[in-house]
Amino acid sequence: MNAVLNGISAVLLTMGYVAIRRRQRQRHQNLMLAATIVSGLFLISYLIKTWLHGTTLYGGTGIMRVIYLLVLGTHLTLAMALVPLVPLTLWPTLGRRWDRHRRWARITLPIWLYVSVTGVAVYLLLRPYY
Repeated sequence: MNAVLNGISAVLLTMGYVAIRRRQRQRHQNLMLAATIVSGLFLISYLIKTWLHGTTLYGGTGIMRVIYLLVLGTHLTLAMALVPLVPLTLWPTLGRRWDRHRRWARITLPIWLYVSVTGVAVYLLLRPYY
């Protein structure tokens, strides 16, 4: 379920980006709100899963283990960075401060997309060993 939520988030973020590039502001707003909700559901689901079942250890070796640890390390580090970045990006929209929103979004969107996509990748990398 967590990988599905991450995948949905990545799709919504991409669609939201395309919408704003096409100047479809209301569509962009709806898609980004949906991405925020889905990401929030992911975070809640992930925390509950981890609390109930602990973490899943990677069982592979060699180069695949190195790749997994690199992907996981960057994923976790950037996911933690999103905790303040998402609110900093969304907050200016409440006051219609589009210039500030745009500035933060240029930083937040690529990180958020990377975290969503690598969340799916981490799940897939764990599957042969789970």
